Amino acid sequence: MVAAPLAGHMTPLLPFAHALWDSGHEVLLAGGGDALPRPAGPDARSLPFIDVARNLRLGRLAARSLVTHPVTARAELTGRAGDAGVRSLFGPVNEGLTDALVTVAEQWRPDVVLHEPLAVAGALAAARHDVPAVLHENGLLDGLATARTLMHSRPVQRARARHGLHDVPRPAVVLTIAPASLVGPRDALAVRPAGPAGGPALPGWLKAPSVRPRVLVLRGGGPMRGDLQTSALRTVQATEDLGCDLVLSRPPARLARRTGPGVHTVGRVAPAELLPACAAVLHAGSSGHVLSALTAGIPQLALPGPGDRRHNAELVAARGAGIGGAVTEDALRRLVHDGELAAAAREVRAEIAAMPPPQARVDVVAALA
Repeated sequence: MVAAPLAGHMTPLLPFAHALWDSGHEVLLAGGGDALPRPAGPDARSLPFIDVARNLRLGRLAARSLVTHPVTARAELTGRAGDAGVRSLFGPVNEGLTDALVTVAEQWRPDVVLHEPLAVAGALAAARHDVPAVLHENGLLDGLATARTLMHSRPVQRARARHGLHDVPRPAVVLTIAPASLVGPRDALAVRPAGPAGGPALPGWLKAPSVRPRVLVLRGGGPMRGDLQTSALRTVQATEDLGCDLVLSRPPARLARRTGPGVHTVGRVAPAELLPACAAVLHAGSSGHVLSALTAGIPQLALPGPGDRRHNAELVAARGAGIGGAVTEDALRRLVHDGELAAAAREVRAEIAAMPPPQARVDVVAALA
């Protein structure tokens, strides 16, 4: 199972990896960097893992992309770069992964290679050793379209030529974790996205009923670290009464010191554990947070941002299960008091609950061996 060496790329694949393992199949995770699997909670199980990105310097690749494609890089920061943004960074990443993955496949002799859309080097390794590939989506982007875009990037074409791969077969199976009502129909088998992974216990005060609805504010990543929480805190403090309490998840120390009435903080507890105790959530637009909020059935504000985050925010808004945009007084009021947003979020929750669990798709993949 192959993922790009970035945070959040491996995690959505782990439920299926565990389902395979629990069914008696051998599993090897291949990734690296921020995609190193980190067990969460005392009952978490570690699977065999190999780092295939030791020679990759993502910061250097991103800097080179910025210099070589400045217009695309600037557009990528706002989520508007599209296919060009995918090719500019993930083309070189996959070229750098291919040689290592081909070697791992030669030594480990897998019967099937499963990869995510931004790790098409897995498909190249599968083709090089004539074994079937499975594409497992790990977000809301169209996995086949994304993988096709990467396959035609110059760096991946160089990797293909280096290994004599004039033709890379279409994936034998495509698995999607995206609810159809959010993304539309796809030529893929649905798999229920991961639920709570366990971890530190929920604080007692969050288990108790709240007089006022709680709005969870997650911590943004990268350059947005803390910015979303700052905006939410300023909005609440500048408004006489929004009729809700804020819950800041792991806020930076500078924000934690500014909390007052109606504003609470919580430590390192997984968002999926916190969400059921809240009436709404604000987050930075990652597909993992979008799906977690939908699984909990609560309205969300998804902040448009780099990569796929603008796309994710637009999908949430189009489905009517939340808002895509900036933190404003009106947005916060809508999240808490708009019954239509809440009803749509509950509809998607029911849709996700009806999706087959990973265990239901194991035989389909195992039959390819």
